[in-house]
Amino acid sequence: MSATASRRRRLVISGRPMSSPLRNVRRLAQEMVSHFVENVAPCGTMPGDVVRGDITTITKHCIELAIGMLDGRHRPEHLIRLERAAEEWAREAVPLDTILHAVHAGFTIGLELIASPGRYRSAAHAQQRDLDSLVEAVKLLVEMLDVITGAITMAYIREMRAVAAEHHTAAHTLTSALLGGHATSVMARQCGITVAPRYAVLAIHIPAHPDESNPDISGHVVARRKLRRIQAALADRCGREVLALLSVDGGTILLPTTSFTDHDLDNLLTHLDEAGRITITAAVVTADRTDIPAATERAHQLLDTATRLDLPGGLYRFEQMALEFQLSRPGPARDHITEILDPLHDYPELLSTLRIHIGNDLDRQRTAAQLGVHPNTIDYRLKKVARLTGHDPGSSTGIWKLTSALTAYGYHTAPPSDS
Repeated sequence: MSATASRRRRLVISGRPMSSPLRNVRRLAQEMVSHFVENVAPCGTMPGDVVRGDITTITKHCIELAIGMLDGRHRPEHLIRLERAAEEWAREAVPLDTILHAVHAGFTIGLELIASPGRYRSAAHAQQRDLDSLVEAVKLLVEMLDVITGAITMAYIREMRAVAAEHHTAAHTLTSALLGGHATSVMARQCGITVAPRYAVLAIHIPAHPDESNPDISGHVVARRKLRRIQAALADRCGREVLALLSVDGGTILLPTTSFTDHDLDNLLTHLDEAGRITITAAVVTADRTDIPAATERAHQLLDTATRLDLPGGLYRFEQMALEFQLSRPGPARDHITEILDPLHDYPELLSTLRIHIGNDLDRQRTAAQLGVHPNTIDYRLKKVARLTGHDPGSSTGIWKLTSALTAYGYHTAPPSDS
């Protein structure tokens, strides 16, 4: 029904206006609000001034709107007031389902009053036109319920989007300032976001979803949806405390250490994996607020090491990756270590076998099964590695040097990470 709906006839039943039971608006509104408080959670936990004020006022508007429609008059001003109230409830984080439950409860009360058998002189005297009017009234009230719930929902969502956009802009501004080392207490207050004294800085790499390479689907759309799911999961788990700058490929997340433990971070990454339907690789470094720029650089260097070495997805910490990180730093030491593998450049199957064997914790049976060859073939290839490089994979010294060489070599030859 629109604001330009045509005027309808007044509905009557047993010779009386059907709106008669609703005309004591003040008393009926108080009865309805009392019912809401007792039966619609969490209305009973709302402050008394809110119940006596806004909720009662809006209930009166709904009753007056119902009276107008039953009397054949459309009252758009009541819908406007209802939309404004819904916007206010959205800003105050009143749950939308609570509002809609209350609306439906109020309609149930109103319908019971209008359709009460006591309104007929007697069943025998009920005339056909009364029954016709009652049917028309029910249709009208259902239409009105649709209009009111639609108006409330659209106004609520519109305001929630506006609030979310304001918070997103403020959070983006503050996050950029923290990462750049320019955040101040004044800026934080202006953004309306509390800045923690210490943060866990997460550098994350978000791989492509398989559907991004599907020629029948827009890869850009799939990537954006993946990112929105991850952002929604992040907000769901971390609330307004999270500060993040993310793209479809990855980015940086800041989480206050006072609220999130190491275990929380591992669980968070699992939750983000499930939301994005991919496996995220991340690195974390903790730092005081003033040291966030340096910590961010370190976290992304650590992440770059993990992704270049093609390590499994998961959350990596510096103490886990200290050796790999050091071996990946450019310089004459790394160049010297990688030279160990120079003799294998013309034998890619040897390099692959060595890498897989080390990844399988030197288990020749697992390596053979993974490569689809006999275990004796693995022994042959490893002996050839020892002969060509001078370092035996079967000795502790040899495997240590070959592992170090593979780490440095893998980083040196892998393409740069985009994260």
